[in-house]
Amino acid sequence: MTSPVTYTSTLSDSEPTEFILPDLVSDIHYPLRLNPRYYPISRASEKWLLTRTHLTELEITTFMGLRAGELAAACYPDADAFHLRVCSDFFNWLFNMDDWLDEFDVDSTWGMRECCISALRDPINSETEKLGVKMCKSYFSRFRLTSSSGCTERFIHTMDLFFIAVAKQADDRAKERIPDLESYITVRRDTSACKPCFVFIEYAAGIDLPDEVMSHPVMIAVEEAANDFITWSNDIFSYNAEQSRHDTHNLVVVLMREQDMNLQGALDYSGWLCKGAIQRFEHNRAIIPSWGKELDKQVAIYLQGLQDCIIGVLHWSFDSTRYFGKDGHTVKRDRIIRLLPKRPL
Repeated sequence: MTSPVTYTSTLSDSEPTEFILPDLVSDIHYPLRLNPRYYPISRASEKWLLTRTHLTELEITTFMGLRAGELAAACYPDADAFHLRVCSDFFNWLFNMDDWLDEFDVDSTWGMRECCISALRDPINSETEKLGVKMCKSYFSRFRLTSSSGCTERFIHTMDLFFIAVAKQADDRAKERIPDLESYITVRRDTSACKPCFVFIEYAAGIDLPDEVMSHPVMIAVEEAANDFITWSNDIFSYNAEQSRHDTHNLVVVLMREQDMNLQGALDYSGWLCKGAIQRFEHNRAIIPSWGKELDKQVAIYLQGLQDCIIGVLHWSFDSTRYFGKDGHTVKRDRIIRLLPKRPL
């Protein structure tokens, strides 16, 4: 992909008060599909989480604006009611777990990883009083009822990668360390939790892709491209809230530090990288090899699922209140963001 004109301007003397989001929506023309079963299942899934947690009124308001069930409906539009409910419960659990882990130090993160992975390995016999782990056991005991052994093992493995990467993020946070771009991209592919979400494509569709397919270099490349777009666009959308709380685990921050870019330059360059990720996704999808008629059908379903995740997350980011509050539709149209003030340290 041709390099952008220039994004290397250094920080100016005056701090910016606003910035412009890259136009990602206009450049991606995949159809947005929504599971028609989403409304009652989303409401049931929200109730499932709220009855198992002790959220404050403010936290409940924030949670209800998340709309994780709607995201699950966009990522898995063909799932039946049972599978969509498990997907929705997983998404609600995952977003809350991600928020909890943001407050954890390294040791606490490793402790949560040990408890959750033990629950995934043995959801029936593992004992715990941790609310997050109990919810993990709840959705995963239902997941295992219909998932293949390969799908189950991939989910556990990718969740383990998630916790390991979040522990690395917590260590960087404690040491006020900002990684170089290459290192950041590697760890961000795991902290994003895209990999276990991609496993849910198999689960929701009831397909069973063998390791020879999932480990093929072209399949890995197409997954990484989808992961990168979702992850980097999320970094763009979440930058404002994250900078206000001094969070540096963000592509925009890494580019500003490593490439000596100003804020708008780093955002524009991040948008250019997102467009490149879509080009990689399309290129590798076009050269996926054949494994025979039956497996090729399953691969096609999986690739469609990756596309659904890409476009579903993109539009959900503006429908949810997680990144832009109640201004998501205005931001989607105008792309102008006023910088939030930084919180006191």
